[in-house]
Amino acid sequence: MTDMNPTPTLFASTPAGRTACRTTRRALLGGAALSLLGVPARAQAWPAKPVRLIVAGLAGGSADIVARLVADALSRELGQPVIVDPKPGAAGAIAVGELLQAPRDGHTLMVGVNSLVSEIPHIVKLRFDMGKELRPLAELARGGLVLVGHPSVPAKNLAELVAHAKAHPGQLNYASYSPGTLSHVLGLLLNQAAGIQLTHVGYKGSTPALADVMGNHVPLMFDGLATSLPLIKGGKLKAFAVSTPRRAPQLPDVPTFHELGYPQLDALAWMGPWTTPDAPAAVQTRVREAALKALTEPALRARLLDTGFEAGLPRTPDEMAQGLKADYERVGAVLKGIGFKPE
Repeated sequence: MTDMNPTPTLFASTPAGRTACRTTRRALLGGAALSLLGVPARAQAWPAKPVRLIVAGLAGGSADIVARLVADALSRELGQPVIVDPKPGAAGAIAVGELLQAPRDGHTLMVGVNSLVSEIPHIVKLRFDMGKELRPLAELARGGLVLVGHPSVPAKNLAELVAHAKAHPGQLNYASYSPGTLSHVLGLLLNQAAGIQLTHVGYKGSTPALADVMGNHVPLMFDGLATSLPLIKGGKLKAFAVSTPRRAPQLPDVPTFHELGYPQLDALAWMGPWTTPDAPAAVQTRVREAALKALTEPALRARLLDTGFEAGLPRTPDEMAQGLKADYERVGAVLKGIGFKPE
C-alpha cells in the first residue's frame, strides 16, 4: 500500500529531522498551553470596559451625591470611566432590579443606602429577597438622622419639646420621608421612650416633607443630615438632636439622643457600592479596595463632610451583612408593634 503521507516519516528518520520534529512539537504544545492560559487571563481582566454605577435614588439625592463624589476617584483607580446612572422609584427596588438584570461580571454596580435591606423589605412587597440578592462591598459614607422643627416650635431643646408634647398629647405631628423607614421608626421609638404621642405624617421623599415643615404645616421631622444641614445653617429649621453615636462634626452644638437619655434612638445610615453575591470574587475585592483607597483622599473626605456625611468605616462585607440583619430585625419589631403592613 502506498504511504499517503511519506514526508513526516522520512523527515523524522534523519537526526536533523528528529530534532526539528521535537522542536515543532514543543512549539505546538507551548502555543497550546499559552492559548489555554490566555483564556482565563482574558476572562479575568476587569474592568474591560466602562463601569456602570446604578444609583438607588433620585438625581441630586443623597446616594447620587455620594456616587458622583466617588465615581471620579474609582475611575482613576480602575482605569475606566465610571458612569453614574440614577434609577429612582419603588423605594430603591427599581435600581435593584436593574442590577439583577445586568450581566454578573462586575461591570454593573449599584450605590445605595443600607435601608435597601434593613427597611425596604418591611415597606414594599418585593419579587426578590434583598438580603439574599445583594452584597455590600464597602461603606463609602455614613450619617445619622436629625430631629428638626419649624422655628416657631415652642421648645429650645429636646427636654422642652418632650414636655410640650406631653402637655398636648396627640396634637404634635412629625413628618417622615417615607412610611416604614428610619425616619418614621425613630418617631415611634421616641414615643415609646419618652411616653409621648407624636402623630406620624408620611411623605414621598425629603423634599416635599421639608417643604411642609418649613411652611409650618407639620412642625417636626426626622430627616437625613445631608438634606437638612443647609436649612439648619440657614436658620430655616432648628435642630433638637441627632441619632449618631457621637455628635455630628457639622453640628457640634447639637446633642445626640444618646447623651440626652434616649439610647434607643441610636441609628446610623450608610451607603456604598453593592453587587450580587455571584459576581466574581476578584472583582468584589477590587471594587472594595478601590473604594477604600478613594476614601483616603483628604479632598474627598472634606467634600463628604460638606454634604452632611462622614467617610465610611473599613468594615468587611461580612460585618456589614451582620449589621444589616440586626437593623432589619430591629425595624421589623417596631413596625410590627404598630401593625404596619407592606404595600
